[in-house]
Amino acid sequence: MMSYKSILIDQLTACYNDKSWFIPLAEILEDLTAEEAVIKNDNGQSIWSIVNHLIFWNEKWLERFKAGEFRLDHNIANDETFAVAQEQLNESGWKETLNRLENVFVSWRVVLEETEESKLTKQLPEYFDAPWWGVVSNLSIHNAYHVGQIMLLKKQIRV
Repeated sequence: MMSYKSILIDQLTACYNDKSWFIPLAEILEDLTAEEAVIKNDNGQSIWSIVNHLIFWNEKWLERFKAGEFRLDHNIANDETFAVAQEQLNESGWKETLNRLENVFVSWRVVLEETEESKLTKQLPEYFDAPWWGVVSNLSIHNAYHVGQIMLLKKQIRV
């Protein structure tokens, strides 16, 4: 029988660097330039802005997971998580962003590998009484959704 831990590791890996049902994020981004990454769609989003959004939420939930308990921060404006700093808009800034993305996915894998299964079943009263495994699984669903967006944006850019 598979454990919550192994399923969550599989989900996060599939989103980032394991080609399974869809092309993983690392592969989609590997040949993308900074110039391409900032091209906006009709909604004003770019690949870079979506990547920043993914970094923000994966880092935020990783921080919460490591702490074990947390208070929801109702002051987070989700739209701000998509922001791209003007001073970062160059190849060096793009590479730094990609490194940060890789680091958070690697960190999640390491933390999950080291986590006791009992932590994953712990309920979070502060978060709709959801168990940790459910929260991390939903984070993976969130990641997969945005991986699809990024793939479509890349296809539009490279018509």
